[in-house]
Amino acid sequence: MIRLFVGIELPDELRQRIALIQTGVERAQWVPTENIHLTLRFIGNILGDVEADALDALETINAPPFSLTLNGAGHFESRKRLRALWLGVERSDALIDLRNRIESALVRAGLEPERRKYKPHITIARINNGSPGIARSWLSANTMFRSVPFTVESFVLFSSHLSRDKAIYTPEMEFPLTNKSGARFTAKPISASSYSSGNLD
Repeated sequence: MIRLFVGIELPDELRQRIALIQTGVERAQWVPTENIHLTLRFIGNILGDVEADALDALETINAPPFSLTLNGAGHFESRKRLRALWLGVERSDALIDLRNRIESALVRAGLEPERRKYKPHITIARINNGSPGIARSWLSANTMFRSVPFTVESFVLFSSHLSRDKAIYTPEMEFPLTNKSGARFTAKPISASSYSSGNLD
């Protein structure tokens, strides 16, 4: 079995800027700079033949490049305990359209539909059972975070290999976007170093 998700890689300059604000929160496990990404669809553990079907489905997606801007910061709680810190994504109809195309393609390939509503965000820290108060100052300082717009020109299929204390991310295939109606660029395998992270999002 292989554990997969689909995401968008951020520009290096933006990830470096995010790294500068990854500080000042007790018990935070900051996502390594090279791992920061925007998840489009978590697939989960699938068999090899299903992976091949998923790849074929993703190659059928035809969508144009688009501009994206990060905007704002927030946190996730569970049972009144702090679980994660995130940066928000400014509303983008093109992003939602791409995500919906990916969802439809994967369902046609035989995957179960995603039941959760898609809420685009960039997870930058995970916190194990922390009090919400420990991030109050950080949230106040970064609530107005805003990136310069950047162009999304592709999306990536990642694999995730779980170990005892972290996940290793490997970009498996890149799918270029095109603004030419009916045009198709060939997806290309990525031979790159694996990424490591404390979790998957």
